[in-house]
Amino acid sequence: MHGYTGDKDNYLKRLARIEGQVRGLARMIEEDKYCIDILTQISAATKGLQAVSLRLLDEHLKHCVAEALSEGGKNADEKVREASEAIARLVKS
Repeated sequence: MHGYTGDKDNYLKRLARIEGQVRGLARMIEEDKYCIDILTQISAATKGLQAVSLRLLDEHLKHCVAEALSEGGKNADEKVREASEAIARLVKS
């Protein structure tokens, strides 16, 4: 079981909301809406994805990484490396 499993419904609701925002963006482009209004909506969708990713990362650290660290060994090293790489990707985005 993954760390986010207990809160899966909340994640799915958030992602559905973001999906709706992205569909709205496509509609805004189709309707030739004002550039700044589109950029504002892109910013909102981006912030929504960032919030989901940070929450997933937190769950991963608390569940998967903590469990691997308590067990020790190569798996612990691998989980820490994966988490570090994920953090680096998030910081770059």
